[in-house]
Amino acid sequence: MRRVVLILTWIASLMLLQAPYANGQSDPPKASPSLSEPADPRTIDRIAARIEDDVITESEVRELGAFQLLAEGREKPRDELIRELTDQWIVNGEANVAHSPQPSDEDVNRAFAAFLGKFASAEEFKRRSAEVDLTEPDVRRLLAKQIYLARFLDYRFRPAAQVDQQQIEAYYNNELAPKLKAEKQPVPALEDVQDTIQEVLVQRAISERSTEWLNETRARLKIDLMREGDEP
Repeated sequence: MRRVVLILTWIASLMLLQAPYANGQSDPPKASPSLSEPADPRTIDRIAARIEDDVITESEVRELGAFQLLAEGREKPRDELIRELTDQWIVNGEANVAHSPQPSDEDVNRAFAAFLGKFASAEEFKRRSAEVDLTEPDVRRLLAKQIYLARFLDYRFRPAAQVDQQQIEAYYNNELAPKLKAEKQPVPALEDVQDTIQEVLVQRAISERSTEWLNETRARLKIDLMREGDEP
């Protein structure tokens, strides 16, 4: 019974964290030439996409891909990474306008501890993060970004994400119970998992509504994608 509740709770948490993440924009770093040497003419960063009067840089694309590789063991194609960063840019702008609070250090610490649970040990985390050229501060910053934007989407769409008893029972009968039976696990009574099922369905509704909103917003924006290797 406890295992089933934990599974459902993990699903709800995962759906929340998989909500789209905001793109914290910053100017590309500039080289600081010494007094005795001319400025280094090499390109520091490149533009991956232009959104209205802002940009997504190639370094941001690489960092998101590295984080996905670390977290999930796979990296999405470049165009999908740019689309995700575009969605992050949209959500970040709305969250800033709404003056959404930044996550606390405690929030980030909890998220980082949960992230470490994906790995066999802290040493394995350090090894694999080094392989994708991410540091612990990088991971903490990206997790903080997830929390910030996921909370905004929850705040914006939860009021409309209503779930009734019929939907809860349908999920229990059509999704949960068949899955557990197929895995030869005991099926708990509905009343024992009802609250958890309700939250899973609420998170599903939030994800659906936020996806629809992002698709509509993205269609109204001026977005120019740059081919990899194009001059900025």
